[in-house]
Amino acid sequence: MPFAATLAIETLAAAADEVRARLAHSDAFTTTGGALHGGVIMALADACGGMCASFNLPKAATGTTTIESKTNFLRAVRSGHVDAAARPLHVGRTVIVIVTDVADQAGRLVARVTQTQAVLRP
Repeated sequence: MPFAATLAIETLAAAADEVRARLAHSDAFTTTGGALHGGVIMALADACGGMCASFNLPKAATGTTTIESKTNFLRAVRSGHVDAAARPLHVGRTVIVIVTDVADQAGRLVARVTQTQAVLRP
């Protein structure tokens, strides 16, 4: 995924039941206050969740796309890295729902993202 490469997202594990990825803190990704920007955290979760949805596509599907995403931010990240773990909540014929938890380097929950992915067909 070119966008994930732009953010230097590192895939740690990739399977239908869980996708894990990591993003290093960078000053280029922060707010004026030095915290990792929420949009960067959301981009990590969306990339990780999209990959998880792709592993769960039904036969004859051609792909997936995010149609809804909700993020709860729980704490700021000012250094280190964040890890995302995406797991399927619902795998259907037309939609796939993924829950992605994002944690800081110490393992504390930073954000929880629930996204709905549309299943694309020819």
